[in-house]
Amino acid sequence: MAQLLNMVILVAIAVSATILTGTEAAEYTVGDSTGWISAPTGGASFYSDWASTITFREGDILEFRFSSGHTVAELNDKASFDSCSVDQNKEVLTSSPAKITLNRTGEFYFACTITGHCSSGQKLSVNVTASSSSPSSPPASGTTPTPPSGEAAPTPQSPPAEPGSTPPPSPGSATSLVATFSLVFTTLVVNSLFF
Repeated sequence: MAQLLNMVILVAIAVSATILTGTEAAEYTVGDSTGWISAPTGGASFYSDWASTITFREGDILEFRFSSGHTVAELNDKASFDSCSVDQNKEVLTSSPAKITLNRTGEFYFACTITGHCSSGQKLSVNVTASSSSPSSPPASGTTPTPPSGEAAPTPQSPPAEPGSTPPPSPGSATSLVATFSLVFTTLVVNSLFF
């Protein structure tokens, strides 16, 4: 009987850990060990090839690592990305590592704003899908850049709330809800089997 109890507890813990792991955002270093460079080996397709192996989810973080003489900017649209119109951007980050949170679903377009770098392959587009743990919500525009250590974080701009509406839950509250559910479920399973 004690062995069965131990096995049930281990299974419940494994299930809870699996559920919790699925709710965390992932962080990706753009280009892996190559980093964010102009004229990468593999040419203009290097970053799109890198991104094609990853399923990006809302809440994931891209970390751009680069040396001085490079930048990263989110471009406004696909046309700007395709033509390397880097002056059509939302914000230019000049300090490495530059972390950008993918805070909505849909396509994101990034490029280096230094003349000639985008056209030599220093650009990236990613498609972001909904996080499996968050409820669907209307897409918000833009990303949330995370400044390098020592710099103040930008104040997020929220759309005005409608009278009587409540703000959506934070990503952390979804994780807390899943953790609470997992613990309650584990307790109920153990109690129903042995008490």
